[in-house]
Amino acid sequence: MNTPAKGRFITVEGTEGVGKSTNIAFIRQLLDAAGIPYIVSREPGGTPLAEEIRNTLVVPREESMCELTELLLVFAARAQHINQLILPALARGEWVLCDRFTDATFAYQGWGRGLSTDVIASLETMVQGVLRPDCTVLLDAPVDVGMARASERGDLDRFEQEKHDFFEKVRDGYLARVAAEPQRFKLIDASADLASVQRDIAAALKQQLAAYQVAANV
Repeated sequence: MNTPAKGRFITVEGTEGVGKSTNIAFIRQLLDAAGIPYIVSREPGGTPLAEEIRNTLVVPREESMCELTELLLVFAARAQHINQLILPALARGEWVLCDRFTDATFAYQGWGRGLSTDVIASLETMVQGVLRPDCTVLLDAPVDVGMARASERGDLDRFEQEKHDFFEKVRDGYLARVAAEPQRFKLIDASADLASVQRDIAAALKQQLAAYQVAANV
């Protein structure tokens, strides 16, 4: 009798306007075609309580939010998300496909806001334990390209309203994460045409999908 294949945790990262939603939909097609059971989620968010925290984080307001408040809210939402959704799904042998995770915190709150990455790493260990993504697809594009695309979506949330320099720092943070963990990241040129982007994503995930097929047939 075949035993369930181990669940995999796949995250998709990138700055504003790089096409995360479109390409997550494409990755779902790849998982469907491979017969992989999976759930799709996002951060901040993923559960009703975590989505309430997300709303607090992204909705523009008159009162400014201090950087530490922002960081702690992000990890509060993450703790709920992990315990209520991610870990149970992985335990069932399902894959988790998540729009952003802790790499975004290092990029946005660490590099973007200038908060200590040592503090972020401590919170990461406290909240996540040993949980880390198995594979992270980073959709990368010049900030000008991404912001031009984001502006076409209409009203901007609190993060999207940040200045150009903020997103340059965020992008630098993401690329620093890639340099530190090249084995986990799949760096995709999101400034290319959509067909090229999705071809590159399919190639980047080929090994992950093939490993599932092998494990499922053992």
